[in-house]
Amino acid sequence: MKKKFISVLLTSALTVGLLSACGTDSANDSDAPSKTNTTETVSNTTKPDTSSAPVSVTLNEVAHSIFYAPMYAAIENGYFEDEGIELTLVTGFGADKTMTAVISGEADIGFMGSEASIYTYNEGATDYVVNFAQLTQRAGNFLVAREEMDDFQWTDLKGKNVLGGRKGGVHISM
Repeated sequence: MKKKFISVLLTSALTVGLLSACGTDSANDSDAPSKTNTTETVSNTTKPDTSSAPVSVTLNEVAHSIFYAPMYAAIENGYFEDEGIELTLVTGFGADKTMTAVISGEADIGFMGSEASIYTYNEGATDYVVNFAQLTQRAGNFLVAREEMDDFQWTDLKGKNVLGGRKGGVHISM
């Protein structure tokens, strides 16, 4: 039941993200034919319309991580397909690359920390991305050593070299 809930939640988040990107460029609105007498019917059923073609969504994840296990399980168990979503998963290997993929249109959705969207917004981007969902509750960082350290204390790190992740990544600042 919990797996089904998580997969439905992820599917909903992906759908909202995909639909929020739908629309027209205001510069091109004058060229588009006007719509009149248009009606829309919304069905309140839980079953997708399987007669229509699936929606293709490309999701670019910042890194392949155990913390995304619910999403991987949903993909492997066919939950996205059951909801009419043809999901393509790509690993970006860094928030900067994932953000570039989203902004360029190479990806529909990017899984990354909020810092990348904040950076692009603060740089004055006019077509900035919007954070719309949270996948994890806590940071997935680990501290490991080459040898066992009995009674470890954080002060043991003072004066030591610590590899904090890739240069420019948020983890190196922690």
